[in-house]
Amino acid sequence: MSTTKKLLVIDIAAFGWNLVSHLPEFRPARAVWPALTCTAQASFRTASTPGAHGIVANGLFFKDLTKVLFWEQSATLCAGPRIWDDFRARGGTVGLMFWQQSMGENVDLVATPAPIHKHSGGMIQSCYTQPAALEQRLNEAIGRPFNLMNYWGPLANHKSSDWIVDAVVATMGLPDLAPDVLFAYIPHLDYDLQRHGPAGQPAKKALDVLLGYLTRLKAACAEHGYDWIFVGDYAIEPVQRGAVFPNRALREAGLFKVRDIRQMAYTDFFTSPAFAVVDHQIAHVFCHDPQAIAAARTCLAAVPGVAAVLDREAQEARGIAHPRSGDLVLVAEDGAWFAYPWFEKKEAPDYASHVDIHNKPGYDPCELFFGWPPGSVSFDTTKIHGAHGNVGKGFEIAWSSSLTFDTPPETFLDLARATQRWMKNAEVK
Repeated sequence: MSTTKKLLVIDIAAFGWNLVSHLPEFRPARAVWPALTCTAQASFRTASTPGAHGIVANGLFFKDLTKVLFWEQSATLCAGPRIWDDFRARGGTVGLMFWQQSMGENVDLVATPAPIHKHSGGMIQSCYTQPAALEQRLNEAIGRPFNLMNYWGPLANHKSSDWIVDAVVATMGLPDLAPDVLFAYIPHLDYDLQRHGPAGQPAKKALDVLLGYLTRLKAACAEHGYDWIFVGDYAIEPVQRGAVFPNRALREAGLFKVRDIRQMAYTDFFTSPAFAVVDHQIAHVFCHDPQAIAAARTCLAAVPGVAAVLDREAQEARGIAHPRSGDLVLVAEDGAWFAYPWFEKKEAPDYASHVDIHNKPGYDPCELFFGWPPGSVSFDTTKIHGAHGNVGKGFEIAWSSSLTFDTPPETFLDLARATQRWMKNAEVK
């Protein structure tokens, strides 16, 4: 079955209104808070807040494992009905390309990076696709496999977006697989804006590349009968205050415990009274007991660069209260961001000098830079010139669409609900 008209939804990393306010085709909207990739994409697919769907950050603390895991890809992590459920029940088809938490999602087409890390070192470049044959078809159409090195790390650049845009265009042209509604993601703008900030030549160059993609995607939509929505998930602001280290403050206060392994300070989350899982401009603080909560709050409220310390009641008001949320949630001041280290470089755990996005117990943007010795990543937080997570005036996202709206969307969730209405009204034949 198929619709008489189809829809392409592109989530664009770091596509802030501050970048394109001079271009009349784009409009501003309020981002979901916290303005993070996984949180935004979960909010769009459910048209709900983090307190409802549970993706409260890119990294989650799993209490039954006493372990922090970032960028986990199981769709079951995201709770709640999807905006496409009724549409698919009527026979419409849906695809997800490079959206987070897409493995096992109740859709008709999936493509997402899934490299195989070899025990002997190195990795096998691969994507997880449903149907499984889609990976080979995309590789043949594009002429090369997806390169994860261009997707994150010191070599991350627009080549990752090149491949994804090629894959989206190829998918829209597959007569047997092209979904009626296709959700996709363009990542590269984020890299140079975190590295260099949202102003200056690197940002302009990255934006020009993006605008070229959007022109190409509009042409492909016209060719294959798709309307389109292009929307940013967060805006990046200049880093002015620099990095804030909540775990160092907790360790100095005796609340964060470590294991000394060959003079390397590894975490001991089993005995730590409190620790912070940091993610850009927010941090979830987990405590063992109410007494530790009070001590952690006193400690962290005094740290320069912390704008707010939210208890459960305040989290409820901000729409982030969920069993996965911290006992406390830290909000960074504008121009500041939270860095995960509790250590100095001389006692850094082995993984700290590597790209290790799944196992570091906190987001590490320094992985965008090479460090010393060669082959390692940087420890220098002063290299980071752009951050995100905060919302409000000055942090609006940008969007544009070929659709006509009775009421212009003013928020990210408005655009999700508009997409849901489009599917509700779509004629499935």
